[in-house]
Amino acid sequence: MTTQNIPQVKICGLTNAADAVRCAELGASAVGVVFYPKSPRHVTLDQAREISLALPESVKTVGVFVNETYDTIMRAVAHCHLQAVQFHGQESPGLVSRVGSSDLVVIKALFLSDPPSLLKASEYDASGFLVEQGKGKLPGGNALTWNWEDARVFGERRPLILAGGLAPDNISMAISTALPDAVDVSSGVETAPGQKDLSRVAEFMNQVSRCRVGKNLKKIF
Repeated sequence: MTTQNIPQVKICGLTNAADAVRCAELGASAVGVVFYPKSPRHVTLDQAREISLALPESVKTVGVFVNETYDTIMRAVAHCHLQAVQFHGQESPGLVSRVGSSDLVVIKALFLSDPPSLLKASEYDASGFLVEQGKGKLPGGNALTWNWEDARVFGERRPLILAGGLAPDNISMAISTALPDAVDVSSGVETAPGQKDLSRVAEFMNQVSRCRVGKNLKKIF
């Protein structure tokens, strides 16, 4: 589905291989597996490995970490065959650069309400920046929509992954507002945390496929 002016899609919070494979078949460029223990979508290393090994090479498995150490991250990368790492906490620029030097796609989350803010982007050597509101009890979008236009100017200068409150019924508006290079969805295509509703995934992908952004988008995944 990916072309130069249709955003890539990352489906995050996968917990089993069957759903991950179906998301890939529906056109996802990447799937996310969450290693943050407090997340309701948390997976073990073996669960993540099973998901990663089931996917085609064209679809990247992204490990999502919150304030973890370099050694912990790299053990997960090796065991689970991860192709990308997403930093979703207050990680230092040095850690992000160190992991990125391992030939991995590196994503750094930035927030409008919490640190690190969008103004910190220049400090990070990242393949792309996931931008969301940053409110809520847990790291992540917490299903909260926000003023996506706040990310549009940022996306003119940096590789932008739009996240936070995205769902089949608002993704077209979100894309036309923010003009992102990629979008990230989790709770908006679920029946419960970690349980993907594949019919909603299909509708989400269908809506994205109809969107055309009036510029050449940066490939992140």
